[in-house]
Amino acid sequence: MSTSTGVSASVQGGTQSPWRWRVVDIVVAAVLGVAIGLAFWGWNTIGYAWFSAADALTPGFGGIAVGIWLLGGVVGGLVVRKPGAALVVELVAAIVSMLIGNVWGISTILSGAVQGLGAEIIFALFLYRRFGLPVAVLAGIGAGVAAWVFELFYGSSPNILKSLEFNSIYLVCTAISGAILAGLVGWLLVRALATTGALSRFAAGRELVREV
Repeated sequence: MSTSTGVSASVQGGTQSPWRWRVVDIVVAAVLGVAIGLAFWGWNTIGYAWFSAADALTPGFGGIAVGIWLLGGVVGGLVVRKPGAALVVELVAAIVSMLIGNVWGISTILSGAVQGLGAEIIFALFLYRRFGLPVAVLAGIGAGVAAWVFELFYGSSPNILKSLEFNSIYLVCTAISGAILAGLVGWLLVRALATTGALSRFAAGRELVREV
């Protein structure tokens, strides 16, 4: 009896895997995905205009506007800190953006999955134990490189058919945009959310309290 009770208490007392998703993780990931999806929808007009203008100036330079579309993976990974979080939030955001309406249709979901996976790989490389600014920036770069690879092969006119110069410039610009607009901005956004107390049930929120 005592052994059984002890095992039960051990399970209930929090010895479960730290990588196991809680209900609150699922809910917050969904909320973040929807909120960022709305941001994507707004950026579809502004960002695409910026992308087109930059690309007209120098072919490939349009990648500098891509970063905001990579934000979901970084924010999801920084907040939830569980395997799959970066992928889930970026994917949900992409689905929301598509459902509201954009010019890319179903390819938005495929792109979101690839971009989320790019950020996910970075968090996995650090075994989901490091979530500072350097890791956030690397996750943004990872999402950017993944986006570049996706566009290299996908679509009726994939980028692989374009020049080496174009693809080199596009890769560098997309990586820089991912580092700044997804990595840095995502990290700052999570800290801003933490100051409101909205992340009090997450390590991201508790860490900020300890810093203060």
